Amino acid sequence: MLPAPKKIFDLNFFLTAALHPVYSGGEERAKVSQMPYPLNLRCGPAGWSYPHWNGVVYPKAKPRGFHALEFLSEVVDTIEVNTTFYRPLRPEVAHVWLHKAAHNPAFLFTAKLNRRFTHERILDADEVKAFKDGLFPLLRAGRLGCLLMQFPWSFRFTGENREYFIRLRRTFHEFPLVAEMRHSSWILDEALGTFIDYRVGFCNLDQPRHLRATPPTAFLTTGIGYIRLHGRGQADWFQDFGETTARVASSDYLYSPAELGDWLPRAQKLAGLADKAFVIFTNDRGGKAMVNALQFRAALGDRRLVAPPNLLARYGRELAGFSPGGPVQPRLFADRAA
Repeated sequence: MLPAPKKIFDLNFFLTAALHPVYSGGEERAKVSQMPYPLNLRCGPAGWSYPHWNGVVYPKAKPRGFHALEFLSEVVDTIEVNTTFYRPLRPEVAHVWLHKAAHNPAFLFTAKLNRRFTHERILDADEVKAFKDGLFPLLRAGRLGCLLMQFPWSFRFTGENREYFIRLRRTFHEFPLVAEMRHSSWILDEALGTFIDYRVGFCNLDQPRHLRATPPTAFLTTGIGYIRLHGRGQADWFQDFGETTARVASSDYLYSPAELGDWLPRAQKLAGLADKAFVIFTNDRGGKAMVNALQFRAALGDRRLVAPPNLLARYGRELAGFSPGGPVQPRLFADRAA
């Protein structure tokens, strides 16, 4: 059975109050700059196990006992786990991660549902169990913010796909779910109603322009607000399978301050209504996801201006005002009661 709903969200309210056009700056950004940093909002990168981050984000010569997660959780409060999209997590690895992030009481993981379930549409009982078992340690420790179902652009809103969406929700009922829909048919009233009825969070995304691509939004359908920024490289971004030059082009994109500014009012709005809110950057090439995550957090008013030394050396202009050094001071806050 699904857990009892914690809040009732009205679709019309969110369509009128939470959906915004693309901001061009000015008044809305000025309002954000005058508001305090939303303490239930976390910004961070998607993934951390990138060899090309050595010498860019991480030290080139790593000290004994170095662990990338421990290093990053000193400067960000969330990371989206990418590896679960390709293979299930082993429970013993999850326990190691909990230990490595334990020094930051505000830190929450988010994780991607395996592509076997979202892209290949195979719900084998043994595979489902193995996937759940790997994430249960994070969930039971209170360190899993949500589980993200990332669907391909080809997954349009149809009766058949709606039923599969509901089936996935029921299969993974133990987890707080968020879904990323890259096809614009999922912002129709009926589609958003399905999100609300089955208590699945809506992932608002920034992605390269394409025919019927989901536009920028600020929808909130559960107590979890979620934003993913993929970069705006074009090429073949909407190929549904395989690693292409498009993925490289998009992940090698560095958002400008003006482009980040388009998303600041949306993030502020979501954080003001949600129990928890996440802003995730997937543009990992050259450490750009970390640069933009730190910039975004600072633009929202966070004064913990500490960056990894190597990153600061490479992006001194973009991270002006930041300093290298030890871990940031932990935030003294509790998320809104769910």
